Amino acid sequence: MEKSALILFAHGARDPRWAAPFQRLQALVKEQLPQQDVELAFLELMEPRLPEAVAKVVANGRNAVTVVPIFLGQGGHVLRDLPVLMQDLRQRYPQVSFRLVDAAGENPVVLQAIARYCIDSIRS
Repeated sequence: MEKSALILFAHGARDPRWAAPFQRLQALVKEQLPQQDVELAFLELMEPRLPEAVAKVVANGRNAVTVVPIFLGQGGHVLRDLPVLMQDLRQRYPQVSFRLVDAAGENPVVLQAIARYCIDSIRS
């Protein structure tokens, strides 16, 4: 039986306040998926990193993990760094099914929401 987890993956920053919108996003997702493990992980500069977040959900009995890069585009970190991390995780946890989706900003719904926000900024 598949027991899935969702990991929101962001870059990270030195200033801890930078994580606040990502933490709010995590809370919004958890609110809508109360039975789901929803974790927030970072590439660098903040904790937990992706390997630690995966270790946590696997320890909680999850055997299917979807990683959602919360980046506006498929830049260097998403195209180069993240695939290496995912390959390492697949080797470390062969019993876990991993799914990596496109960067959030590549999704048309996300782009439409940002466009609405930009348009609304000149109307208010």
